[in-house]
Amino acid sequence: METAKDETWPGVADEILAILRCTLCRGRLRQDAQGVVCLHCAYRFPLVGDVLRFVDAEQYAGSFGYQWLKHKQTQLDNEASRRSETDFTEKTGFTPDVLRGKLVLDVGCGMGRYAEVVTRWGAHVVCVDLSHAVEAAAQNLARREAVILQADVFSLPFAPESFDLIYSLGVLHHTPDCRLAFERLPPFLKPGGKIAVWLYSAYNPWYRASDFYRVFTRKMKPEWLHRLCSLAVPLYHVHSFLRKVPLLGRPASGALRLAFPMSFNPDPEWRVLDTFDWYSAYYQSKHTYEEVLRWFEACGLQEICKGKVPISVQGTRPMVPQPDPSSEEQAVERCAG
Repeated sequence: METAKDETWPGVADEILAILRCTLCRGRLRQDAQGVVCLHCAYRFPLVGDVLRFVDAEQYAGSFGYQWLKHKQTQLDNEASRRSETDFTEKTGFTPDVLRGKLVLDVGCGMGRYAEVVTRWGAHVVCVDLSHAVEAAAQNLARREAVILQADVFSLPFAPESFDLIYSLGVLHHTPDCRLAFERLPPFLKPGGKIAVWLYSAYNPWYRASDFYRVFTRKMKPEWLHRLCSLAVPLYHVHSFLRKVPLLGRPASGALRLAFPMSFNPDPEWRVLDTFDWYSAYYQSKHTYEEVLRWFEACGLQEICKGKVPISVQGTRPMVPQPDPSSEEQAVERCAG
């Protein structure tokens, strides 16, 4: 039986198993061929499709499962493009030297776009996502130093002070409570560890203009909405033509953009993907630097700084001894008060 286990699932490394916790009672876990089991309450978290599942359903994130399984390699870097690498650096401020050899938590990994960059830079990454996008991530990161978990940001299966670095890019604003989702994360940082997030900006009028349509589009079947978003391909060329028309062309293009907001990525597949991403999410909040900086300060983070892209912020957990909580659950909830 041991040989069969090795052939089907090598299991998680001891380093990762040591920080995994039961989401029900915070007990430690042991692994077997079917997944992991709590040593305290005996609850089993199964292995399904090479992914440990700490949730039973996608809940409000179903559109992202559809999105990333359909576009599971669209945003991966390759020899011709390093767009994800550049995007990651601008939004987090993390460099290869900062990441090399570190244990990193990717919150809302999607199909593994940023985790591919981080593992390429020599980090060991634990990726979590609420949706079935984890299945695409497991395929894309199969040969990397990465562990993929399907889990809920409001009930993450980790011990406090487990990670050197945490990042969440374009994810927390798609939860029912963005601030509360953020507050769940700093307790998982080791003293001196860094966290970086990127959220949608409240300063952009384009974002507000599209909210009218989202009242309807977020309730559509993903397949239908994806077909509708394919109109972003020809509309891009309409805008390109209008902007070349003297005098009235640019104002007309601007008015059309406000009337029918869409992605203007020059790559057609990225354009459809980005437009679908915008209109499909059930929850979508927008934020200012002022409020996000207050979140970081309220969690006791230091060395807080803005990133190159609004709204991106990075902070550091202080290098001071943390009081011993009466339980690990209290430690996770300490930041949220």
